[in-house]
Amino acid sequence: MREVGAFEAKNKLGQLLDWVERGEEIIITRRGKAVARLMSAEPGFDREKARRAVAGILEASKGASLGGLKIKDLVNEGRP
Repeated sequence: MREVGAFEAKNKLGQLLDWVERGEEIIITRRGKAVARLMSAEPGFDREKARRAVAGILEASKGASLGGLKIKDLVNEGRP
């Protein structure tokens, strides 16, 4: 995520829009304090959110087992 001062954002709006179009988020600051976030209007893929989701799934699956069952047997049970 990029941070850009308000004066620079005003002067480089076209470049900021190009960055946002490529999926970046821009924080616009005034005197060092965040005042706005420039992001895509279309919902897009959030790589960081996906990473957190994967980490949560991996953490939840720690210690999980099939209790001696085999995956092949479980798959075969599901067939008509």
